[in-house]
Order: sequence, then structure tokens, then C-alpha cells
Amino acid sequence: MKPTEILMHEHRVILSVLDAAEREAGSIRRTGRVREVTVRELLDFLSNFADKCHHAKEENLLFRKMAERGMPAGSGPIAVMLREHEEGRSYIRDIGRLLPEAAKGDGDALDGIADALESYAKLLRDHIVKEDNVLYPMADHMLTPEDQAGLAESFEEIERKEMGGETHQRYLDLALELFEGTVSHT
Repeated sequence: MKPTEILMHEHRVILSVLDAAEREAGSIRRTGRVREVTVRELLDFLSNFADKCHHAKEENLLFRKMAERGMPAGSGPIAVMLREHEEGRSYIRDIGRLLPEAAKGDGDALDGIADALESYAKLLRDHIVKEDNVLYPMADHMLTPEDQAGLAESFEEIERKEMGGETHQRYLDLALELFEGTVSHT
């Protein structure tokens, strides 16, 4: 499997969790309450699987290899993707910062979490469309077969180092629980 196919598969998993994030934002708005366990699980998934695993593969490997092959990193598609990754991290930090007060019922914190969940989901959905339809096809065109093979191996190494052997599967299972709304609230 090509590195871009691996990343696109991860995008499908992330999109399912974005569905859960949007549902949680809607629930907060309807009920005036936050399901703290669900939001903590969302934060865990988005911080670790989406950012430390998926974005690390892009930022530390794919984008660097594309820059080596001539795509400017400081402007154009790579710069846009990096900027959007940072914007997403900002939303995640906001959610984490607001969660303790939202759990106590603070209305401003509840609104802030709902806003951040919705904004993050919109950002990442648009981001994924750009990567899947513009950046990844560019990568497939410019990378050699050797580049592709090396990146695929390096992706596996990131999963081992950043996620650990069983952790990757745990996050896939968590994504399914979040998507299905079966996260335990006890």
C-alpha cells in the first residue's frame, strides 16, 4: 500500500471521529451539559491518533520528502497543511482548557467546547479534502517508488515509536466506539 493510501485510510477513521465530535457539540447545545468522558476520549483520540501518529507521518516524513523532491515547504500546499495542523491543535488545547469548567456547568465553557468541536471538525473535513484530492495526488506523482517504499517503512516505525504495538489498534477501536456512541460513561 502506498503511503498516501495509508494516510487516506487514516482519514476515514478520523472522519468517523469528527462525526462523533459534531454529535457531542450538538448534545452540549441541546442539553446544556457536557459528557466529560466522551470529550476526554475525543481529546485522547484527536491528540494522539490524529496528531501524534497521523500528522507526524505527514509533517515529519511525507511533507519533508516532498520538499526534497522540489515542493516548497514554506509556501503553497505544504505550508497551508502545516498551518491548518497548528490551527487544529489550538482547538484541541481550547477544549482541554475549557473542559473542567464545562463539567461544572459553566455556560461559557460549554459554548466554547461546542464551538471548538464544530470548528475543529469543519477545519479537518476541509483539510482532508485538500490532502486527498490535491496534495496526495501531487505526492504520488513526484515521489519515486523508492521514496514510497521508504515512507511506508517509516510510517510503520512511527506507529511503533509513537503509538506502541497495540496502541494503534486501541485507537481504531476507540474511533469505532466514538462513532457508534458506545463510549462508557461510567
